[in-house]
Amino acid sequence: MNISDAIIRAADVARPQARRGRVADYIPQLRALDPELFGLAVIELDGSEHVVGDVDIAFPIQSMSKVFSLIVAMQKIGGEQDVHRQIWQRVGREPSGDPFNSLVQLEHECGIPRNPMINAGALVIDDLLIEHCADPVLSIRQLVGELAGDPIEIDFEVAAAENDASQRNRAMASLMAAFGNLNNDVDKVLEVYNTQCSLMMSARQIARAMRFLANDGTDPASGRQVLPSSLAKRVMALMLTCGTYDAAGEFAFSVGLPCKSGVAGGIMAAAPDHSGICVWSPPLDSSGSSLAGRVALHELTDRLNLSIF
Repeated sequence: MNISDAIIRAADVARPQARRGRVADYIPQLRALDPELFGLAVIELDGSEHVVGDVDIAFPIQSMSKVFSLIVAMQKIGGEQDVHRQIWQRVGREPSGDPFNSLVQLEHECGIPRNPMINAGALVIDDLLIEHCADPVLSIRQLVGELAGDPIEIDFEVAAAENDASQRNRAMASLMAAFGNLNNDVDKVLEVYNTQCSLMMSARQIARAMRFLANDGTDPASGRQVLPSSLAKRVMALMLTCGTYDAAGEFAFSVGLPCKSGVAGGIMAAAPDHSGICVWSPPLDSSGSSLAGRVALHELTDRLNLSIF
């Protein structure tokens, strides 16, 4: 089956499933998202674009930004040994098994978050970015803009709303600071995190931005090596095992690709040696990932035989 037919059929199966989900409602901008919106984009390494639905409407990328902040941190720090010393001694690489905003493990594990794909881990990555970047959010924007081929904007109203609703993230940051695993001011770290979550991208742009991971760390549009292949593999491994929180096992089982979800309803994926993929449908399942999005990815990877397993 060709890709265009596969995404149309995947969308037809997935769209009705959105009715069983629930749009995130902790800030007004997410609560206002139309639950009927749906977009699916598959961008091949050669630049061929296959899309269906609402793929050009920008939405806040939310937790999908954690992948890009990690990539910027890896770029700034350098080789794999330095990455190990500066990142992996402060952030784990194991699935959490708990919700993405849980404080429980931080207490038991002395302020070391399980992985950089949960909120606590992303806060430590942002703490590192403050130390290595003059403007961490600008560095993330520049990276995703280059990969997507478009300038990427910030929705400052979303960022302000995220800040107003960040009590639990503030508690996590304060707890990690108490254990000595946060070096910068908590408010400054939270500002970076809340702003990166408010980057506005479309499904088409996100799918383009994922292609370099599918291409061993090299952006196929420019030929630039964004990450060494060894680090690109590490990022994809974390996406596979931790990118969809406590549903990562289900995603590995039913989708079989490295994925990262966000509470605005986006899920991005990298299909090695094939394409970057993004699906967007705002209603979420109980784990905080797009319900119709997961179904669409399952249908797509089955029809195109994209699973890495």
